[in-house]
Amino acid sequence: MGLHKVRRPSEPRAWFRPLLEPVGRKAPAPLIGAAGLVPAAPGAGGTEGSGAAGGSARIAVKKAQLRSSPRPKKLEKLGVYSSCKAEGACKCNGWKSQNPPPTPPRSDQQSNAVNLQEPCRSCSHTLGDHVTHLENVPEEEMNRLLGIVLDVEYLYTCVHKEEDADTKQVYFSLFKLLRKSILQMGKPMLEAQESPPFEKPSIEQGVNNFVQYKFSHLPSKERQTIVELAKMFLNQINYWQLETPSQRRQRVPNDDAAGYKANYTRWLCYCNVPQFCDSLPRYDTTQIFGRTLLRSVFTVMRKQLLEQARQEKDKLPPEKRTLILTHFPKFLSMLEEEVYSHSSPIWSQDFLAGASGGQIPIHTVISAPPVARPLYYSTSPVSVDPSSCGSVSPARKTASVLEPNPVGEKRKPSEPLPHEENKRPRVMGDIPMDLINEVMATITDPAAIPETSLLSAHSARDEAARLEERRGVIEFHVIGNSLNQKPNKRILMWLVGLQNVFSHQLPRMPKEYITRLVFDPKHKTLSLIKDGRVIGGICFRMFPSQGFTEIVFCAVTSNEQVKGYGTHLMNHLKEYHIKHEILNFLTYADEYAIGYFKKQGFSKDIKVPKAKYVGYIKDYEGATLMGCELNPSIPYTEFSVIIKKQKEIIKKLIERKQAQIRKVYPGLSCFKEGVRQIPIESIPGIRETGWKPVGKGKELKDPDQLYSTLKTILQHVKSHQNAWPFMEPVKKTEAPGYYQVIRFPMDLKTMSERLKSRYYTTRKLFMADMQRIFTNCREYNPPESEYYKCANLLEKFFYTKIKEAGLIEK
Repeated sequence: MGLHKVRRPSEPRAWFRPLLEPVGRKAPAPLIGAAGLVPAAPGAGGTEGSGAAGGSARIAVKKAQLRSSPRPKKLEKLGVYSSCKAEGACKCNGWKSQNPPPTPPRSDQQSNAVNLQEPCRSCSHTLGDHVTHLENVPEEEMNRLLGIVLDVEYLYTCVHKEEDADTKQVYFSLFKLLRKSILQMGKPMLEAQESPPFEKPSIEQGVNNFVQYKFSHLPSKERQTIVELAKMFLNQINYWQLETPSQRRQRVPNDDAAGYKANYTRWLCYCNVPQFCDSLPRYDTTQIFGRTLLRSVFTVMRKQLLEQARQEKDKLPPEKRTLILTHFPKFLSMLEEEVYSHSSPIWSQDFLAGASGGQIPIHTVISAPPVARPLYYSTSPVSVDPSSCGSVSPARKTASVLEPNPVGEKRKPSEPLPHEENKRPRVMGDIPMDLINEVMATITDPAAIPETSLLSAHSARDEAARLEERRGVIEFHVIGNSLNQKPNKRILMWLVGLQNVFSHQLPRMPKEYITRLVFDPKHKTLSLIKDGRVIGGICFRMFPSQGFTEIVFCAVTSNEQVKGYGTHLMNHLKEYHIKHEILNFLTYADEYAIGYFKKQGFSKDIKVPKAKYVGYIKDYEGATLMGCELNPSIPYTEFSVIIKKQKEIIKKLIERKQAQIRKVYPGLSCFKEGVRQIPIESIPGIRETGWKPVGKGKELKDPDQLYSTLKTILQHVKSHQNAWPFMEPVKKTEAPGYYQVIRFPMDLKTMSERLKSRYYTTRKLFMADMQRIFTNCREYNPPESEYYKCANLLEKFFYTKIKEAGLIEK
């Protein structure tokens, strides 16, 4: 994107300056604009000192000088733009001096005293006849009009120096508007069919939603880094110089020229010119424009910002270098996907982050609840359009979360989660949230936690690949061939590369067959790119109507294996499908691939009904059909990081507990005095270790006996007349937003599956899950609801059965 008026600054200016600036400031900032140059003032003609900051500063100085002048001098200035009020219906529209000052004015020339009786060179009436309407005008109003006068003069210069026809026309329209405002002593009001904002949600709201959507799961310190990147990006847009419509037509001939010209005109009138002419109302670009304008500037803006960052990397402060050179490119890539996606949820006015109404300041995302899960992949222009991600979780409420909140209902999922954890019913086995928060505060930034050695037995399989992706060494793109869009050379080259990788790594598969499927428009491929070339990928075909995806080929080139790429590829594929609400994979694996797929969560136990996939997937002789069921609540690409973080938390909790019980108690001396036996609870320090008297509950040691007892209790509970709301997870349409309110869903069907898999090794695990069902129901539903009452009655029945079985004290 080129600038029509630019100049090179006299000294280097840091483009990362917006990071230190507040969003929405009114004074133009010395930012780097397109091509790394400071945006020019309107009509400045590229002359020295014509930068944004310099132009507005000079105008401000002139206005201050004029407003401090004597009142006669002000009248003389205003008389030039005031129509003659003399009798006889004089048509003169401004007083003209008989002896106009030289142009440019000489610095040694002394200012002559103002004479109100001096005749006008045009109509011969005096200056006083032109300013009679200003005799009783207060000083404040005079100063306001004088500000408009200088803006008129500045725009007059712009009109004559501007070469672009569209821009010149806007300048002239604004010039006439301000001229009319002086004559009528009114306030400038832009006459337009529409007034700001021109599109909802705004760019600022969309970026807020993006931060919520992608990064709300991160710890506060990491999330603050993302917020800083968002501020930087929004500031760049607010002071970015748009290319003129004629320049854009040359660069993008097939674009919507009329739409861009309309937005360009609005941008000049409401954002750009008011930076210099403060008599016009000014708006931030990010607050009045939305996705349409952002799409028209994003690609070029991203390219030039990153290029500028690379060129000036040696000038960046050390503390900002990683942020700008590493994190900012990834941030822009992820945002680009949402900007150009036709179904991204961040541009919906019903997005949860904004459901409570009003725009959210950028800083509020720091403390917002986790309303969406992160998705870390970059989709090519010809890939399947991403759709809004959703989660299927058990719930017992059918009202839409976006409807008004009736009296007695619980808060909406879009509202921040309350911090009153102490008011929530305790679930057996829960660790107090206060303790968790306290421990979390002691854990430093995960990036600072020493990485596990990549050769260690405790290292995650995808750890090396994840670190390489974070550093920008590797990229992931979902690509595919298209018969409806113009061929993309880069995509076609990647598809050829994938065909070569699959052919070399799968020698028993006919090359013609591989080529046909890779280039088939119905198939997509998640490609792994390193140094601009394809080194691996997973070819798949989605069957949305059947609820599964078939994985056709999966391979990584031989010299790049054993680096965790295969695991990371599969994790990205899982993220992609969760976003598209397809939660089952099917594939035929040969004897060499069964081990890999088992490590990725595949098994021979197929969850998809046979009628769903028979006749849809390709049958391979001598291969084994394997399936994998995805969990929408798991962020697969960050799963190993989360596990490491959980281990760190557990480690800290253990250390705290050990510190509490590390007290040394004196030995027992009672036995020397002839005492043969003492109660266990009387031993000093025994209770501090977590020991509890056995009498409060009987823990069955025999696993089969425990299984049989718990199975009987669960059958009784499921047969109870009030168990119907909790039998199985409901469809998401019956309980929208449930997962955002309830962090740990549970239901009787899940408990049956856990019991069958021998998950319940102790009675406490079983009781904790059952208690969670009742607690979740009461948390989500109002007390007067039928579900709330069912939970209370079933809970009472459950504890009766537990006592009858002798698992707790009667």
